[in-house]
Amino acid sequence: MDNYSHLEGQSEPRCRSYYAETIHNETSYQPLSNDIQVDVVIVGGGFTGVASAIELSERGYKVAILESNKIGWGATGRNGGQITGSLSGDQAMIRQLKRKIGTQAEDFVWGLRWRGHDIIKKRVEKYGIQCDLKFGHLHAAYKPGHMKELQASYDEAVARGMGDEVRLMTANEIPDILETDIYHGGLLNQRNMHVHSLNLCIGEARAAESLGTQIYEHSEVLDIIDGAQTKVVTKHGSVVANKVLLAGNAYHRLGGKPLKGMLFPASLGNLVTVPLGDEIANKINPQDLAVYDCRFVLDYYRLTADKRLMFGGGTNYSGRDSKRVAEELRPAIEKTFPRLKGVDIEFEWTGKAGIVINRIPQLGKLSQNVYYAQGYSGHGIATTHFVGEIMANAIDGDADSFDIFSDFKQIRIPANDWAVQQMLALGMWYYKMLERVG
Repeated sequence: MDNYSHLEGQSEPRCRSYYAETIHNETSYQPLSNDIQVDVVIVGGGFTGVASAIELSERGYKVAILESNKIGWGATGRNGGQITGSLSGDQAMIRQLKRKIGTQAEDFVWGLRWRGHDIIKKRVEKYGIQCDLKFGHLHAAYKPGHMKELQASYDEAVARGMGDEVRLMTANEIPDILETDIYHGGLLNQRNMHVHSLNLCIGEARAAESLGTQIYEHSEVLDIIDGAQTKVVTKHGSVVANKVLLAGNAYHRLGGKPLKGMLFPASLGNLVTVPLGDEIANKINPQDLAVYDCRFVLDYYRLTADKRLMFGGGTNYSGRDSKRVAEELRPAIEKTFPRLKGVDIEFEWTGKAGIVINRIPQLGKLSQNVYYAQGYSGHGIATTHFVGEIMANAIDGDADSFDIFSDFKQIRIPANDWAVQQMLALGMWYYKMLERVG
């Protein structure tokens, strides 16, 4: 039998974030305390795990989720809340797929861009999830050269029937939608969305629970013993299942040697100001848009439902979380919105994104029974939702899309984690330098 072991740790409370402080209906699932048997056990209670659980439970599978801490504890409850058609690794996907399916490759990837949006919209409506879902996003040109990229994106969107939902904007038009002069134009997209990430995930967990999914918090997986059926072991209980899905992304080290050197955590910082009030909020962002720019190391921001500014950026590939998020991000806030100079910051936190070298999400199998899904490289909300559908389809017997992803080249770096983190940090510095001189 194969073994995928992990050292025991301690369950941790949620970080002090805006999301955690504004939960509608906090979870209180008990730890696994006995031995159970299900069809599918999912390790990880973030978007990937919860989305997969809903898909499987809707099809009649008996499902259990094991979460080390709390539902949405990791990157799911710490991100910027933007749901966009930006798909990590899209060009690498197209290049590899063209060798197999020709021009259909571009159609396949285009469909992926928006599949997560459709799933989220329908799920929020179907299950009545209160998560501040809003529409409207600007992809902003930080330099004049970025407009070429945005023009290409606009042209493709129009050619594919999205002309009513997108608008290419000049620098002179930006002040109409944002109180800033730092951008050289942008692509306005009304299909893209933004959301209270943690309330979305918790709402989806409640939906999965209503369908029969058993959810266990504070239940770290210590061992996975693979055989005809697979046994997943926690401190006080175990789950025997026909299939296992590893869905912990950057927050676990399960999978052992087969997954080592494939995914690396990058720390992202986020902050939220004190409430700005309607007058100021409507001046700086009158259309209530989510925004991010075209740089490799970018800024991203939006207004919350209670009219605060949520602002993120400063991606750190060193493997260490910043202890000075507000201090590091304040200059970018004040450059973007001079009106907010000296604004009080109420919340600041960090989260880890799972980065893969070629940016293509990694879906695969460690054995006949053990699946994994990880590596969204900073674009996880929409991606995790179509990945949940793909994983459920594969477990249910339709592996077409799963096979496409599992056949993508998954790059492994044969070095220890520290060395790889330094390589990634050096790469980040290189791209920052290119952006400064380009």
